[in-house]
Amino acid sequence: MKIIKIFILCPAVLFLCSTDLFCSDMEWKGIDRGNIKVRSVLIGPQDASKIYIGTDSGIYRTEDAGENWRNVLMLKGKNRGINFLSFGIRSNADVIYAATQGGLFYSPDKGASWKRIFRGRNDYERDCTAVCIFGDAILLGTKSGLFVSHDRGRSWHKGKGEIGNSRVLSVSFNDRGCAFVASVVGVFKSQDRMESWEKIFVIQPTEKDDDNGDLVEEDSDEEAKSSAVEYLSVDPNSQGHVYLATTRGVYRSTDAGDSWSTLTEEGLLNKKVYFVYVSQDSGVYAVNTSGIFRYQNERWQEISLRLDAGRITYFLKDRQGNLYAAGEKGLFRSTGASPGFIIEKNRLDAYISGEPAISEVQKEAIKYAEVSPEKIIQWRRKASTKALLPSMSVAIDRNTTDLWHWESGSSTKCDDDTLRRGRDSLDWGISLSWDLSELIWNQDQTSIDVRSRLMVQLRSDILDEVTKLYFERIRVKMDIAQLSIYENKKRLEKEVRLRELTASIDALTGGYFSRRLAAGGRG
Repeated sequence: MKIIKIFILCPAVLFLCSTDLFCSDMEWKGIDRGNIKVRSVLIGPQDASKIYIGTDSGIYRTEDAGENWRNVLMLKGKNRGINFLSFGIRSNADVIYAATQGGLFYSPDKGASWKRIFRGRNDYERDCTAVCIFGDAILLGTKSGLFVSHDRGRSWHKGKGEIGNSRVLSVSFNDRGCAFVASVVGVFKSQDRMESWEKIFVIQPTEKDDDNGDLVEEDSDEEAKSSAVEYLSVDPNSQGHVYLATTRGVYRSTDAGDSWSTLTEEGLLNKKVYFVYVSQDSGVYAVNTSGIFRYQNERWQEISLRLDAGRITYFLKDRQGNLYAAGEKGLFRSTGASPGFIIEKNRLDAYISGEPAISEVQKEAIKYAEVSPEKIIQWRRKASTKALLPSMSVAIDRNTTDLWHWESGSSTKCDDDTLRRGRDSLDWGISLSWDLSELIWNQDQTSIDVRSRLMVQLRSDILDEVTKLYFERIRVKMDIAQLSIYENKKRLEKEVRLRELTASIDALTGGYFSRRLAAGGRG
């Protein structure tokens, strides 16, 4: 027999289970050479003080963790942007590849010298968007499609089919040499040395009704009619784990793209994610217009509070645990918690003060949904006493047999000596019966058992939902308290999210939550 237990969680338990969330805030510090747009970042695999950044004007290198920078590649012409940087081998920081707006460049000596190994036949082919190296094979994404080399860039061939004519967003390999490509028309996979490609993921464009009631695509231009995919990242520690950043959230596959599921949007603020990153320790990070978020304990936590980098263009983590965010205003690094941001019990109480207790909210949600355990107890009690009440039946029988008699012998009435019809006869009776076997068991118990299981599941779902919403609301309040007075846009987003969570709790409690807030919270 499966036993289902219902627990009403107390605030202390949930806060203790999320110590990582409440005990640290990231302190970000700019480490580049000034207010410059950074598009891509490379960190030395063995020495994190050696950093390369790709910018709108070239590649810069530091060997002292950002104290001093030196330009190592400057392109000529109008389009000089560096779109993506990659090491030739993960453990070797000597060989570097640079996907630029002017082709693919290669350096065998830490950026001291460069050689262009892919030029392209037109501006779209020259604009390289992504590159990934696996052994002698190179995957190169361009605005004109995918190109593949099996001899380290000496010769190239274009991808076959759709993938060879669609703008590529990101490329990657897993440890088995399985290649993945995210493009504007979907995600593709190859398991035969890039000879053939299988489309493994696509989201169709959103449709809506026009004035005539017909379905039309919401996006009008061809590039917007895409798969909604923005970026792809492979877990370096798990061959089958692949993550996608899309305009509809983060998707994950645990079987190398054969099936997909969405990660929760809880805590993400904005589900339109344009960058996803998986670190060496399998940490998952997502970037959207609201900031940088870390996925942990089945929810997203923002780690970019107080980060003033503009739009984030790239994110990564080094082997020492330092985080790097590249954006429109430069390169920023975080080494962990900011000084003095240890939330003690009295500070937690400050965030919870004015709020009704979680136990009260849970009880009100159960009451509003009419799924309290007492309801089942009443059903069982009434079913057990049912046998004490008799079954009653009433019977009525009307005798319609013709009855006749003589009217005679009267000297005062007319029509004497006349044969007349008399009244019909009526028979009735009441009977009572008891089935004492139902004192032990009756059929209603089976029906109650079924309803009880359904009610327990519904009650569990309601408790889980209202608990998540309650503590998500507390977390958003904490985020708002940590914002600076200059982060008006982010503050507005979080205040909107706070009201959304309040409305969701009200929907589960029949407006009880807002009434208690107006009355001062805890009674």
